[in-house]
Amino acid sequence: MSIQEAEQTTTEACSPVATHAIGLEAASSVAATLKALSDPLRLRMLSAIASDPRGESCVCDLAELADVSQPTVSHHLKVLKDVDVLTSERRGTWVWYRINPNRRGAVTALLDSFAPATVSVPGEDAAVDDGLRPDFDARVTRLAEELAAEVPALDSDVVLSIVRESYTSLARSARVTSALVPLTERFARQRLSDLTRDRDASVPQVLFVCVANAGRSQLAAALVNKLAGGKVVARSAGSSPADVIHPHVRSLLAEIEGDAAGQRFPKPLTDDAVRAADVVVTMGCGDVCPIIPGVRYDDWAVGDPALASRDGVEAIRDDIAARVRTLVDDLLSLTPSHQEQP
Repeated sequence: MSIQEAEQTTTEACSPVATHAIGLEAASSVAATLKALSDPLRLRMLSAIASDPRGESCVCDLAELADVSQPTVSHHLKVLKDVDVLTSERRGTWVWYRINPNRRGAVTALLDSFAPATVSVPGEDAAVDDGLRPDFDARVTRLAEELAAEVPALDSDVVLSIVRESYTSLARSARVTSALVPLTERFARQRLSDLTRDRDASVPQVLFVCVANAGRSQLAAALVNKLAGGKVVARSAGSSPADVIHPHVRSLLAEIEGDAAGQRFPKPLTDDAVRAADVVVTMGCGDVCPIIPGVRYDDWAVGDPALASRDGVEAIRDDIAARVRTLVDDLLSLTPSHQEQP
């Protein structure tokens, strides 16, 4: 091949195409924000503020996160304020910080999704790449046949579709494929139960929804089920479920439910769950729930356990517990007949 032919080939192979890269101004703004966040102490302070059940944190609380001077803490907080991640308000001697409402979605994504994805969880096996996952088709099909026999009210093809959908949605975030079929069975059973629920003959049902279904919503469901003693049933789901429950939350769930806590796992939100619920409680996930007539919707502004300290998560649990007691009392007072059911 001549030099001229080689140059022509190279030119054809490298023909420019339209680019959809982020604009320079936007890239500069994002880079400045990421640079401000690229400090471990700043991220810890951001997490502490985001997970504070009060919705804000005092500078005196944030100073406890590290053995540094007060001016150093103030410097780091100013950096986060300069990029509009935080806002502040002085009250007397102390300054209080909260997440800028316009940046809350970005902060939630950072703490709920990006951060857990970069931190390995001790004791968990790494997920197998999608292309290397074993073929569970036969086991999933057999599971669908078993469940279809238990729910004769539903067509077997409907059951098979639900089981396959359940498996696929859980597989997207699974770390270990060996547990997929048992998890699929539990998730599919719940969905089938939601599909066949008779509202008139059932106790009230509450669905808690957050982003990752790895913290707040799991705690709320566990607390309802314990407090109500079967007179109210609680479910939980996530708009973008994580692969595992937050470690601090797992330990609190064990205190609430004992061995039964080991059966909990993050689950995706489904229309079936929303339709089956009498009350849907959203917790920092925005407008992700479909609006179903006859379903009551509440929104709880509670702290986020993502990357929070053990003490922080316990404070969030206490906040949720107080709200749960009010909700359960409200539901039972509105439906006195349910109090007589086991």
